Amino acid sequence: MENFKTISQLARAQRPILGYKMLDLESFGFVTDLHGADSHGYNQQSDVLVTQSIDGVDYNRMWAEFQATLALQNAERTTIVQFLTFPVQQPFDQVTQLSGSKFERQTEYGEPRGIRQQPTSFWLGYDLVDYDIAVRYTWKYLANATAAQVEALHSSVIEADNQNLFEAVMRALYAGNTNRTTNINEQPYTVYGLYNGDGTVPPTYKSNTFDGSHTHYTISGAATIDSGDLDALMQQLTEHGYSRVNGVQQVIAVNSREGKVIRSFRIADGDTYDFIPSAAEATALILDPGQTVSGGQPASFYKGLNVIGSYGEALIIEDDNFPPSYVTIIGTGGRDALQNPVGLREPQNASLRGLKLVKGPDNDYPLTDSFYIHSFGTGVRQRGGSAVMQIKASGSYTPPTQYLY
Repeated sequence: MENFKTISQLARAQRPILGYKMLDLESFGFVTDLHGADSHGYNQQSDVLVTQSIDGVDYNRMWAEFQATLALQNAERTTIVQFLTFPVQQPFDQVTQLSGSKFERQTEYGEPRGIRQQPTSFWLGYDLVDYDIAVRYTWKYLANATAAQVEALHSSVIEADNQNLFEAVMRALYAGNTNRTTNINEQPYTVYGLYNGDGTVPPTYKSNTFDGSHTHYTISGAATIDSGDLDALMQQLTEHGYSRVNGVQQVIAVNSREGKVIRSFRIADGDTYDFIPSAAEATALILDPGQTVSGGQPASFYKGLNVIGSYGEALIIEDDNFPPSYVTIIGTGGRDALQNPVGLREPQNASLRGLKLVKGPDNDYPLTDSFYIHSFGTGVRQRGGSAVMQIKASGSYTPPTQYLY
């Protein structure tokens, strides 16, 4: 008998005789009774022809469909990631801070002094990590699986990629109280978080000056959030120029636990601003008896995010993707805007960006041994464009457990 290197070669050789029927591989010496951990990560018949699913869907057509869904996935990243990040392809940025210059009073006897800049430069790095995951199928599994079963595995990969990307961005924000390093062209570069007291002196903005201990990772000093915490967070952005007058929308992101408390903030109770419920909020349940909303209600959504109301110029976003006991303020310019705090780096080669599905070794059956790859990294460029406050009575800031490096 002719020797066959792969099962698929054997199957193709038998098609004229067998008419795509399942082969008795045991008669050819193949082991077919692998189960569980012995299957080396393959989806096999025991968990449930090779050209189409049992309900008649062609696998090559399904392959094309998977590629199309990945294209949509790469075009529509989650809304939270979009308003936190801006796209980056280069591995690092050189940031230069210039000292200010001043005119002097003119005299009739001399010429003015020449100015001389002494710029301060530093490098901001963005890491780049290659992630992958495999989805493998035995030919028996594909022969007996429905299209829905195969598509469910594809969908689980998309969900895993979404989660992985989201967690990477959140780690860059919440765990940035400690800088990290990345290797770029065999040279170490610092990947910064927000201002974290690392000795970097933020540039002067108007009359606001800073020193190297300046940090945007703080604690509230109490076990429960109050309006003073929001005032402090808003001030941390405004003093660096991240405010409405400069085209930046301040967004305060909270978990539903903190959102419930923020809904009660009133000037009448000593708070700096009234919480103004959004158009979608049940105002009759939120306002105290006798109070009314006279105008200025924010819209129910901002860039696809759930707005529960406003406090001062800041919109309050409530989403349980944000951890409880942390309040985050973000200065955002919108989706993928340069003003957003986190740079989301992807490969310089455009064909390698996004989530990619790579076919297995057999072109006739691309789903077999296929795997998914996604390369991306993060780093903070707008170090003053966001701030995180941990709601606790004492101690120092510590990142949420789920977003530790």
